[in-house]
Amino acid sequence: MDGVMYVWNVWSRGQKKVRVFNYHSAAIKCLRWSQDGLSLLSCGYDCSSMLVDVETGIQRQTFKEDQVVGVLKFHPGNFNLFLTGGSKGLLSLWDVRIGRVVQEYIRNLGPILDIDFSVDAKQFVSSSDISKSNASENSIIVWDVSRQIPLSNQVYVEAYTCPCVKYHPSDPFFVAQSNGNYIAIFSSSPPFRLDKYKRYDNHGVSGFPIKCDFSLDGEKLASGSSDGCIYIYNFRSSELLRKIKAYEQACVDVAFHPRIPNVIASCSWSGEVSVFE
Repeated sequence: MDGVMYVWNVWSRGQKKVRVFNYHSAAIKCLRWSQDGLSLLSCGYDCSSMLVDVETGIQRQTFKEDQVVGVLKFHPGNFNLFLTGGSKGLLSLWDVRIGRVVQEYIRNLGPILDIDFSVDAKQFVSSSDISKSNASENSIIVWDVSRQIPLSNQVYVEAYTCPCVKYHPSDPFFVAQSNGNYIAIFSSSPPFRLDKYKRYDNHGVSGFPIKCDFSLDGEKLASGSSDGCIYIYNFRSSELLRKIKAYEQACVDVAFHPRIPNVIASCSWSGEVSVFE
């Protein structure tokens, strides 16, 4: 909320801040590491995305938009491209090499809550706020990356917003965290059907932007919860494997370590960040 980015030495006993970047003029909404680990890409309420060199601390590029930028994601196949979504429902694909938008994905959407690329990067899914009048038909849309067109109409018919969407790392599915207090699962192939007989529930979502994440092998699905706990499910059976009490306030995000299978990070509504092994 203070517009500052922090890079921490996770394994230091003193929890040492190794880098502090103060380039945004307003709250930061989303932050991503580049695939090579050398850069950070951030976006926020100052209507911009920024690319920062982690080693030197130099702000390499700024990408301005006519909306609050709420979420961004690097293209998994071309590290020079990244996708953004914002408060006006606009989705844009940027090219770092030329510093401008190369594709736009336009539909009558509410504010974009989350986006994620498929593993092959041929499609992506977007989730948008349905509080906008008549926008419930557009809350979850699957897009063709290269043709800039929707591959689906609305795939989630319940009147809940979904603050998180995530593709499975290997299987043809994606999940959506629903404010109905469960995670829904969909086929990632047309017609992108909702599995009506399988869901991941027990955790609380309502009122918070609760995120979820898959383990490296895709066998586990972890979720934050409004009760301050981390819930870990078996992806295949949807059985709750473990519940970890992490915070007094809501646990709003969880992330498996990108290399080490048994390490998971989380953060709370109060601003705490924790790493569990």
